[in-house]
Amino acid sequence: MKTIVAKFGGSSLADAEQFRKVKNIIEQDKGRRYIVVSAPGKRFPEDRKVTDLLQDCYEAALKGDFESELDKIRSRFADIITGLGIDFPLDDEMAVLSAHLSDEPQKEYVLSRGEYLNARIISDYLDFPFVDPEWCVCFGKNGKLDQRMTKRAMGAALKPLKKAVIAGYYGADMNGRICTLARGGSDVTGSLAAAAIGADLYENWTDVSGLLAGDPGIVDTPKTVRYVSYRELRTLSYMGASVLHTDAVLPVSDLQIPINIRNTNRPGDEGTLIVRKLPKGETKYPIVGVAGLCGMSVIQVEKLMVSDESGFTAIMLDILKNRQLPFEQCLTGIDTVTLVIRSELLSPCKDELLAEIKERLSPDYLGLTENLSMIAVIGERGTETSDANVQVLQALSNAGIPISTINQGAGKLNLLIGVPEEQYENAVRAIYSTIKED
Repeated sequence: MKTIVAKFGGSSLADAEQFRKVKNIIEQDKGRRYIVVSAPGKRFPEDRKVTDLLQDCYEAALKGDFESELDKIRSRFADIITGLGIDFPLDDEMAVLSAHLSDEPQKEYVLSRGEYLNARIISDYLDFPFVDPEWCVCFGKNGKLDQRMTKRAMGAALKPLKKAVIAGYYGADMNGRICTLARGGSDVTGSLAAAAIGADLYENWTDVSGLLAGDPGIVDTPKTVRYVSYRELRTLSYMGASVLHTDAVLPVSDLQIPINIRNTNRPGDEGTLIVRKLPKGETKYPIVGVAGLCGMSVIQVEKLMVSDESGFTAIMLDILKNRQLPFEQCLTGIDTVTLVIRSELLSPCKDELLAEIKERLSPDYLGLTENLSMIAVIGERGTETSDANVQVLQALSNAGIPISTINQGAGKLNLLIGVPEEQYENAVRAIYSTIKED
């Protein structure tokens, strides 16, 4: 029997009805023995996620009056418990949280309680043992996840159990202080659990039937990608395809544990399978998908024969490092260095940064272009044996969309194209038109 780690997201556990769907999915395959859960998500578009309610509660606690916000959280969980017809000590748990909020509350502890309570509830509902990640998801003194120690601790906690429920999103440092991952971090918890026990499969259950080749808010009925590589998925996630947290790929990729993205509301759909290599007999399409990010700025520095001037680019990057200003891309030419930076990060220090570049590098030209979007055309090594890039650029040309920057890495994993922000959606649609359908 295969061993499966199944992670269920917030939309999959938003209310009692969704809990029943999850239980049915788990019972359909006895290999689904280790369950990772998020906090309850939205029940309808105008609803609030429980983690957002906890954020409100924490902020209210800092002002000394949090009871009305805590009541909203209590109500959400009470509705689930009542709907499932289980006996759960919610009042006791709320009393613990209230006491914490009354006395110098810790933000990460408060935000983690959505996952904690949801995991406790579903463990009672399924009659699975509950494993608190406080004891096996390990953070260092710097507040960063210690993956090596976590895999060891998780393995020790989970392997003796035939089945278990573990809360996602949080863990603790060596002093017992609760620490959280970034939003969407339950995906990472699931991946770590799969790696720790050497699972055969990591299932990530959400509200879509896999990874879409384009943004459904822009492209009409984009196709679902059946197979995608770990590297392709990481790039798509980073560039805005929100089906899976970017870092969730890393723990399982070395062990070549496949990730299956599935739809809780359509469990019969195959979803997307994330693998290292495409199975034999499957068609490898040159372009897997297209995704992008808006709100970008481009700094262009020109200086005659800059490529011959030792240390020029290093000084440029040192300027950014000293300001703790990350960049998305750095493109170099014979006489140019071009930096792509998120506008929200650049804006607070824009004038000072440009002044420092002028002072330290004395460029012949220094330009700034704002309101750009970056679009990634993803397809691992597909462009080596196809004219996919030509088709993409021709499609943009035919649509009358100007290109500000273009870059392709040596691995030919993706083609990164910069276009004016107002043309972003038109550009995505034009590029998507070049993707071959099954």
